[in-house]
Amino acid sequence: MITARIVGANGKTLKVNGEGEITASIHTHPPIEEKVESLPFRSYFLNNGSNDMRVNGATNSVEFSVDALPDYDIFVKAINIKLADTGAAFNEFGNLTALTNGVEFIWRSQDIGELTIHDGIKDNLEWFRLANVNPIIIDLSGGGADAVVVTVDLKILFSSNWGVRLKKGTQDKLFFRINDNLGTGIDEFNIIAYGTKI
Repeated sequence: MITARIVGANGKTLKVNGEGEITASIHTHPPIEEKVESLPFRSYFLNNGSNDMRVNGATNSVEFSVDALPDYDIFVKAINIKLADTGAAFNEFGNLTALTNGVEFIWRSQDIGELTIHDGIKDNLEWFRLANVNPIIIDLSGGGADAVVVTVDLKILFSSNWGVRLKKGTQDKLFFRINDNLGTGIDEFNIIAYGTKI
């Protein structure tokens, strides 16, 4: 057996308790002299600079993505969906009849290929299933159900503290592929990604 004694800069020693565990305490502020700085990240899913996902993807699919940056790794921790349409119901997409093909949700890694997170979101209820939260359609106008607003926590979804990584300087991306005609009848549809860039 090797006995070791760990002493901090303040002269205090690290204590190992009776079951071999050590006690840790959360400091009141984050480290301020880290060599690698983490920065907030926020971005709409975009197609040619547009975040308006009300497009016709029935003939040719349309992708809206968050792409890797040249100089920073991105860790997408959550996405927030807003699908606003007067009269929306759970078994519809907005207020459209449930989609035939659906909206795919995909992570593409230059190193390991594609992972399909969802193979086709066809109705409003499926957004809540993806997020694993109780479904609710928000009344924006006071005249009835209007909008699906839901946040998907990718940290929980993939049991990862960091969410989904988009490696810097690569073709990595997180994207939604629209395979139906969403170009008419929906009031608003966009998705925002939140996370950290390092």
